[in-house]
Amino acid sequence: MGPIKLFLCGDVMTGRGIDQILKHPLDPRIFESYVKDARDYIQLAERSGVQIPRKVNSEYIWGDALKEWDQRNVHASIINLETSITTWDNHWPLKEIHYRMNPENIEVLTTAGMNTCVLANNHLMDWGKKGLIETIDTLEKAGIKHSGAGKNLTEARAPAIVHLPGGNRILIFSLGLPSSGIPLSWEAKKKEPGVYLVKNLEEEIHRIERHIKKIKRKDDLVVLSIHWGGNWGYSIPSSHIKFAQKIIDTSQVDIIYGHSSHHPIALEIYHKKLILYGCGDFMNDYEGISGMEFYRSDLRLMYFLEIDSKTKELIKLEIVPLKIRGFSLKYASQKDSEWMTTLLNEKSKQFDMIFKLNNRGRIEAERMSA
Repeated sequence: MGPIKLFLCGDVMTGRGIDQILKHPLDPRIFESYVKDARDYIQLAERSGVQIPRKVNSEYIWGDALKEWDQRNVHASIINLETSITTWDNHWPLKEIHYRMNPENIEVLTTAGMNTCVLANNHLMDWGKKGLIETIDTLEKAGIKHSGAGKNLTEARAPAIVHLPGGNRILIFSLGLPSSGIPLSWEAKKKEPGVYLVKNLEEEIHRIERHIKKIKRKDDLVVLSIHWGGNWGYSIPSSHIKFAQKIIDTSQVDIIYGHSSHHPIALEIYHKKLILYGCGDFMNDYEGISGMEFYRSDLRLMYFLEIDSKTKELIKLEIVPLKIRGFSLKYASQKDSEWMTTLLNEKSKQFDMIFKLNNRGRIEAERMSA
């Protein structure tokens, strides 16, 4: 077969304000310190001068992103779903933020062609274990594969498997770290539901490698999703770099798909394998919230990869800059695209990366010494 084509993006939060503008909004009551009604996040966004429609169709929030998906015939479209899909009303106690989307709104994911969700993150269990189970059941009924959470530890550690023409497979493993805000009590147990939580990467790397090796076949492409680190800032812990490079060196993983940061951070092409240290958010209701404008978290990125089906090496990485406006994704302006290109060059120079904005407004990435 030809190149394996993938789409990746950062955190997708279709709960709270986003759920409220969809066709089937849940009860808007939320349990935050200052906000008690999810509709307040819509009003906050509208203060910037844009009117946000209600009862929108499933295409609305994706906007121009749909054009990109339509133009590219990817084998797997993988997102980090940071929203519980449930009608369960009991939120997780002593947690500040709780995201949930009505299961009747699942069409918002299928419309976008998202066929795989990674779930090991700090919002998947905002509505408890029953909310987690309903989320998994809803995804499975919709034909969406998932990994990183389950009804027990075995399920949580199992990869999502995408079958390719010719019998090859894509294995998508998903794990999360406490540094991303995942409560320790969310860890999946032998007979208890939860997420695949790894407390210490350095101590667990050999067990992770052995686990992947048991499942991986010779021609499989392996994606390892990791929810790690804080929400703001460009510093990458040395432990993240060391882990990502080492697990690629052992030939167990071909792509490191990192997320948690609300804005894009550095990425690396290491031995012709891609390491995304932080993709940035892709969809949320943060529009209108002030305080972190410096990071330009209103800019969102679509990552399109082409992978050699034999060597599993990265052939091409093209990044599409978008901007969220009125809870809908639109193509970024030339100025914003240039800003993002400069940022990626600055933050990824430690990895000898070069980013260039092409005449179609897409950012092309390569390693300086490649």
